[in-house]
Amino acid sequence: MKWTGRFEGYNAGALRKDLISGSIVAIVAIPLGMAFAIASGVKPEYGLYTTIVAGILVSLLGGSKFQIGGPTGAFIPILLAIVMQYGYENLLIAGLMAGVMLILMGVLRLGALIKFIPKPVTIGFTAGIAVTIFSGQIANFLGLRGVERHETFLPSMAELIRRLPSLNVYSILTACICLAALIWVPKKWPKVPGSLVGLLLSTLAAVWLFPGQVATIGSAYGDIPASLPELHIPAMTWDLVVKLLPPALVIAMLGAIESLLSAVVADGMTGTKHNSNRELVGQGIANLLTPLFGGIPATGAIARTATNIRNGAVSPISGIVHGFVVFLILVLFAPYASNIPLASMAPVLMVVAWNMSERKHFAHILKTRTADSIVLVVTFLLTVFTTLTTAVEVGLVLAVVLFVKRMSSTLSVNKVLPDPSVKHEKVGAHMVTEQHDCPQVAIYNVEGPLFFGAASVLESSGMGGRADRQQGILLLRMGKVPFMDMTGEANFTALIQKYRQFGGTVLVSGLQPQPQALLQKTGCYDMIGQDHFFEHTGEAITAAIALVNQNQCFGCRQMAFRECATLCGKSQERQGGAGLHKPAAQSKSSFPDTAVPVPISVNSGR
Repeated sequence: MKWTGRFEGYNAGALRKDLISGSIVAIVAIPLGMAFAIASGVKPEYGLYTTIVAGILVSLLGGSKFQIGGPTGAFIPILLAIVMQYGYENLLIAGLMAGVMLILMGVLRLGALIKFIPKPVTIGFTAGIAVTIFSGQIANFLGLRGVERHETFLPSMAELIRRLPSLNVYSILTACICLAALIWVPKKWPKVPGSLVGLLLSTLAAVWLFPGQVATIGSAYGDIPASLPELHIPAMTWDLVVKLLPPALVIAMLGAIESLLSAVVADGMTGTKHNSNRELVGQGIANLLTPLFGGIPATGAIARTATNIRNGAVSPISGIVHGFVVFLILVLFAPYASNIPLASMAPVLMVVAWNMSERKHFAHILKTRTADSIVLVVTFLLTVFTTLTTAVEVGLVLAVVLFVKRMSSTLSVNKVLPDPSVKHEKVGAHMVTEQHDCPQVAIYNVEGPLFFGAASVLESSGMGGRADRQQGILLLRMGKVPFMDMTGEANFTALIQKYRQFGGTVLVSGLQPQPQALLQKTGCYDMIGQDHFFEHTGEAITAAIALVNQNQCFGCRQMAFRECATLCGKSQERQGGAGLHKPAAQSKSSFPDTAVPVPISVNSGR
């Protein structure tokens, strides 16, 4: 049998590697799955169900060869808030709805758009989630009793302070044993799952040394069933679906971001290329079906995906194996898991929070002291002190506003004239002074995108104002305007129309394809006139000088162009032949009845 696609070149050796890597990832995933479920406010077995069902479906249907799907730490604050506000049953419905949204994202090929979310926003909310996870485990680490859960940070911290008198020394000792294993084992034996060793050692210590002194999974949540639950379709109504749309959208967006980030990490580690749209469809199907088995929302898990690759994974088979191995362990060893102390789970999640905090990237962006630093801090603080939904919404809006502000500052409009002292007489703003400016031709250099955030710069620049209208000919150099939107086009057209109302002529040089196409669609191109557009500035200046009123050149001492000496001389000869010794009266029009061509180099670089 010949394998193709993600299984191309698959053989018995590859299967052996996938079996090994999948089994190792399963061992890593079991304590994490239970810990994430408990932190999300649901029973630990629901995390295992998610690991099994979503893990198999993501690997089978996703767009990455090495992606491992399952519950993740990033979801904890969202899921906990949903459980507290709507209940577990409605969490399943929200997860199912998020699955539908993810499928639609993939079908509509929105995978590439997810990647455009600004990095300060993703790092900000990821660091905020890490703080939320870490602080949420302090109660279990200290063994505090009677702690009431709260959705936001400050009330949660106040609750911890009130419950400090109930501190349990045995819980702290249990947690420290697990934490020591989490820190020491990866350094001594990198391929051994530190979380598994930590849970085993701390559980044995709690059972043998001080039995009954610490809260366990069994005492808090009851025994873990040794099988998957029966298929169950949650009861839904239209009003309930409408009510759950906001949390479902947040789950879908965060799931899309996390899964694609994980796929990108896998690509970087293996040199492969994932299919982002297929990945979203696979994640969607997994989240659509997992709630039917009682599972919570899932996404791509970066740490487990990296573990999968480091242990030799070759294909998606490793992810499928990981799901089946977790199921096998659930069936065989579920009763023993009830003895795991909650204090042992706390350091596991604290280490997860520390690893996902993006602390180095956070500090790097903060040191730049730029607008991105503001977006980072605002998103981080809002994630910690309000909700992730608010943080992402405000972070994105703030990032867009600051980006528009920065881009608007890149648009510059300067009046220029040729500089005869440089090669090809390149134009420059420094050449324009009161004593050196053509009375009939105004040349403006426009640089930067002409869009809604910068369109007003045209008005504030004074271009096309009273002084320019007196000059009669307006030449716009637009070779460095890469983009123009409808707002920019509207302001540009208004400028042209206003200038033409006073009898002026507009010439444009170097117009790029996108602005040209837009002006042609709106009719502004035809209004200016096709013969008024030029590829090079030199050609445009040639056309402009051919349009000047040579009678007005008489007596001019501005000498803005190298042709001025010739024009002024001819004007003087004509005036002298007519017996006139004073400047000609101003005509009603700024343009000559007949244009007198002047010998000019069309290939001028001006």
